[in-house]
Amino acid sequence: MLNFAALTPHPPIIIPEIGGEDSKKTSKTITAMEKLSIELKKTSPDTIIIISPHGLVYPDRINICGMLNLRGTLSQFGIGGLKFKFQNDPELAEALTQKAEENGIQTLLYDNDNSFFELDHGTVVPLYFLAKELKKDIKILPIAYSYQDKGLLFAFGEIIQEVAAKSKKKIALIASGDLSHRLTQTAPAGYNESGKEFDKLIINHLKAKDIQGILEMDDDFIEDAGECGYRSILILIGALSKTNFKPEILSYEGPFGVGYAVINFKIL
Repeated sequence: MLNFAALTPHPPIIIPEIGGEDSKKTSKTITAMEKLSIELKKTSPDTIIIISPHGLVYPDRINICGMLNLRGTLSQFGIGGLKFKFQNDPELAEALTQKAEENGIQTLLYDNDNSFFELDHGTVVPLYFLAKELKKDIKILPIAYSYQDKGLLFAFGEIIQEVAAKSKKKIALIASGDLSHRLTQTAPAGYNESGKEFDKLIINHLKAKDIQGILEMDDDFIEDAGECGYRSILILIGALSKTNFKPEILSYEGPFGVGYAVINFKIL
């Protein structure tokens, strides 16, 4: 069953070992992630599904990791000491792949000859906070969204909920994604007035449980906002669409010109 769902940002700067003094500028986000970690622990998940924008993204199919052994580092951000190792949930990965294909949603059950699947920072950064207090045998299922039609991503979320409902496992779903990267003149992607409007609108839609409003957001407007979390959110709201849930906005801030939102969707 699906018993936990959340939206998290993934900027490496919120990890003190990486951000140093700059991490203090993201104190709202860090505090919210720590609170979210406590809420996740209460649900005792067996498997965490993480939707990331920074994995092996294919334009025409959703990439579902099928490899057993997972590892990740943040060495590309200047710190090699942080290392993560997890095991996947191949049974759940196979079930999602099969159900998606039955419903006409193209996927890739990813495997290769390597002994480990390398986790991207969109997966590792949330796990830095969320996996600390969980049981050692927690399973992690990484999924990279695609650039398929909005409705297909939403439908894939519905499939996650359907497969989870038939499972005896307790399953958590994390939609990893930052909001606009264009909030200020010094933002990484430059400034665009759509940035702040996008962040306000998406948070208001999520707070109001306005699923249709999210699905109908204008494509050009989304592009102008320079986000990386919208498609993760589409899958998330698909998974929540047939459940009774209560959104809790734990934090929102954009100290470096990128919007960071932490939202817990309490499944009732």
